Amino acid sequence: MPVNFADAINAYANAGKIAGQPGLDAPTGDGKSFGDLLTRATNSVVDSVAQGEKATMQAVTGKADLAQVTAAISNAEVAVQTVVAIRDRVVQAYQDIMRMPI
Repeated sequence: MPVNFADAINAYANAGKIAGQPGLDAPTGDGKSFGDLLTRATNSVVDSVAQGEKATMQAVTGKADLAQVTAAISNAEVAVQTVVAIRDRVVQAYQDIMRMPI
């Protein structure tokens, strides 16, 4: 099946829109805690991965086109990479704090 490059470009552009999803914005000082921010971000990542899985299943059954599947999987991949990067930074910060002299 030939790849339509316009669809591939659109899918790639859609993959970059994860940063604008709800739950990833900084708190506005209206009483929401850091935990609430993490909960919203985690839910956003879970939703993104679920959409990727759903699109993959639709592709297997022939109900989704390549652009939709590529966009959904790219969104899920970026979301997971973001979570891993944040986790790594938190672990590094914890290790730095543990190395500080008392």
